[in-house]
Amino acid sequence: MPAPSLLDGRRAPALVVGGSAWHVVAADVDPAWVAAQVAHDPVAAPLGARFLAALADRVGAEPGVLDAVLVAPTAPVERGLELVEADVRQHPRVQRALRHRTDVRVWRTPDGVALVTLGRGVCGRWEVSLEVDPAAQGRGLGTALALAAPALVPGGAPLWAQVAPANVASLRSFLAAGYRPVGAEVLFDS
Repeated sequence: MPAPSLLDGRRAPALVVGGSAWHVVAADVDPAWVAAQVAHDPVAAPLGARFLAALADRVGAEPGVLDAVLVAPTAPVERGLELVEADVRQHPRVQRALRHRTDVRVWRTPDGVALVTLGRGVCGRWEVSLEVDPAAQGRGLGTALALAAPALVPGGAPLWAQVAPANVASLRSFLAAGYRPVGAEVLFDS
């Protein structure tokens, strides 16, 4: 399948996404090459380090982090947490979102210790990321942000989150907020 497009016309060099016994490699490479690379283990190899490195060489881009992909529960009627829209384009979390998403919007808690970044990513899906200042961690704020995020999505569209499995605090927050794991993915940086 061809490399994925973002809504603003930019293209990600490659995306590998998979779930229980399935994978999709979206990249401008010959499908026969992909099949040959993963033939030894077509279930696990597409998200394995060896294949991702070979694909990176082929497309000339670095693979990002292998993320768990989660989908949010249905949006609540109310956010349940006070958030104010903010223009913090220089924040590292927002900078990363701007590299991979369009229509990026940011909300902060009134005290400024946490933020929610929302934008349209791969295939136009709404994606969320969270950040809680270290001094404010351990109080359930990440879970509260994850619970509030679906209410920020226009029209109640589905909301997706990508979480590095090693970021166990974030993963626990999303799971506690009712997000369901649906797969894993690696997005290559342009």
